[in-house]
Amino acid sequence: MNKSLLDILVCPVTKSGLTLSKDGTELISKMGGMAYPIRDGIPVLLETEARTLNTDERLESGSSK
Repeated sequence: MNKSLLDILVCPVTKSGLTLSKDGTELISKMGGMAYPIRDGIPVLLETEARTLNTDERLESGSSK
């Protein structure tokens, strides 16, 4: 994921910043408690495509931009 793109993307629900997951397959919205998939290098920022973070994921710091 391109860092300059990651810097401007926000959660479509909360408008808060997103962080890249450790494995690089999702964009995480800690405030919204959702993970948006990245498919073929393209972030899918649709609420209907996002999965809900579990309790452990919500508690992780995960601030690896």
